Amino acid sequence: MLLNTLEIVTTVVVGLMVGVEFSVAFIMNRILDALPEDSGQLGHAHGGRMLGALMPFWYIGSLVLSAIWAVAGWHHHGAGLVVTAAGLLILSVVMSILLLVPINNRNKTWTPENRPADWKEQLHRWNRYHYIRVAVIVAAFTLLVAALA
Repeated sequence: MLLNTLEIVTTVVVGLMVGVEFSVAFIMNRILDALPEDSGQLGHAHGGRMLGALMPFWYIGSLVLSAIWAVAGWHHHGAGLVVTAAGLLILSVVMSILLLVPINNRNKTWTPENRPADWKEQLHRWNRYHYIRVAVIVAAFTLLVAALA
């Protein structure tokens, strides 16, 4: 019963994280980029502050839940899928720390008055890395769902 609850909670937590990150990649960024004048850049900076404060806990929490599931369910069906999913979540955290967070840390301080000349290029680079990260966490979520079967 406890393992079953852990499986469901982990899958829901990771699934919600996937939904948020998918929304950022394919909906929010397009909305912000379509705003007039400096509104889009200000929106990106504000989003970077908001999600930059929340997402580290969500990523680490998802990883911890997956690791606990992998250990607790080691002798159960689907354990290999859960271990692989946890490995992908580790990859997403490493990608975040090495590739996305440095750009986000700069972006969240930008205003129209202090942003660098290449700010759009930096946001496009962040988006490219984010698309890859979304693919990684979607794969992890898919493996967790498959492990439930």
